Amino acid sequence: MEAEGLTAAGSEWCTNLECPSNHVLSGLTRVGVNGYSCTVCGEARFKGISREHTCSDLHVLLTWCADRDVGPLSARRSDLELFVRWLQETRRFKPSTVARRTSVVAGFYRTCVIDGVLDHSPAEHVRRPIVPPESPTLGLTHLQFEAMLTAARESTNTNDFALVAMLGLLGLRIFEATGADIADLGEEHGHRVLRVIGKGTKVVLVPLPPAVARAIDRAVGTRTAGPILLNTRDVRMDRHAATRRLRRLAEVAGVRLPRMHPHMLRHTFVTTMLDAGVDLRDVQIAARHADPRTTMRYDRARKNLDRHPNYILAAYMASGT
Repeated sequence: MEAEGLTAAGSEWCTNLECPSNHVLSGLTRVGVNGYSCTVCGEARFKGISREHTCSDLHVLLTWCADRDVGPLSARRSDLELFVRWLQETRRFKPSTVARRTSVVAGFYRTCVIDGVLDHSPAEHVRRPIVPPESPTLGLTHLQFEAMLTAARESTNTNDFALVAMLGLLGLRIFEATGADIADLGEEHGHRVLRVIGKGTKVVLVPLPPAVARAIDRAVGTRTAGPILLNTRDVRMDRHAATRRLRRLAEVAGVRLPRMHPHMLRHTFVTTMLDAGVDLRDVQIAARHADPRTTMRYDRARKNLDRHPNYILAAYMASGT
């Protein structure tokens, strides 16, 4: 076993050029396991956007180790505890972000143990931050969402209405909306549908309500191929361009929020459904949450203020106030 890293016998280097093991440490620590399966980037374990996020999270760990001359495969539990504290206190990431990145790191070391690269995982007993049961993301109120829809519909840029409709009325994730192509539009059993490639490259057919279908048709216009959403340069819209468009629309609509971002509309999609009386299980299916607890986090955030005991106490003491 090498001091800074280890290469499994008979293994190959990762073929993914974007993998952090191929460029972050300049060859200091490259870990190839079982042919073309790369432990670092999880090339055999993850696909699509999940692999990109896994690479990004491990990029942070490997860069942190390189800056401190710590070999990732020689790291001890105390080193990883310091890494977690650095995420919390120096980078000031939210508990959910720290927990996710710690989970990815733990998965990396667990895979090293499974493949015989390490005898034991130094991340096994690393403490993770407690993630609050309520979602920290704030959704729009019913009136704010209506104002956003109106501003987007009246915008001279036809992509604005399609963007807001796809995020807020279909509940698409931002990478799903920006990745949708005209070829993904179709019909199924009399319904207009959009073929969406979600997390883990799972393909689902999302029905298009008439208002959303009209918004998408306006954005597509006479085009027959290419992405549905375009930026001002007439190329595929990315999440950064989408965020800028949404912030501009929020300003026009008079919606004052500290930090408008695309996930707020997906959050609004869930909470507005719950406000409309849709069953929690049906909302989970519509939002494509694998775990019902994810949907419940949105529900708790929605009811946190509406059911606050202060209102009950004030009503009880109304005669004296």
